[in-house]
Amino acid sequence: MDLIDDIKEVDAMIKLHSADRSAHMLEQYKYKKDKLISYLIDELVDPEIRSAKSMFIIKTVIEKFYPNLISEAQADLDHKELSDLEAVLAT
Repeated sequence: MDLIDDIKEVDAMIKLHSADRSAHMLEQYKYKKDKLISYLIDELVDPEIRSAKSMFIIKTVIEKFYPNLISEAQADLDHKELSDLEAVLAT
């Protein structure tokens, strides 16, 4: 629960700095958000609690905190290996 609160706080700071055009601060907050969400996902896939419910929570977290994920993923040209994986998953 603390992680979710921390993610919400960082997400609010991202929204605040998005309007300020402060690219440096914005990128730092995005990095922190990604790191916190990664940590939460790691906790949810821990063998002790890994289940259909934990996978559903991961999906919910991603949908909630990355509302523009599709367009951001399409714009990501830096990760060719992930594009290959995406193509395999689409078939």
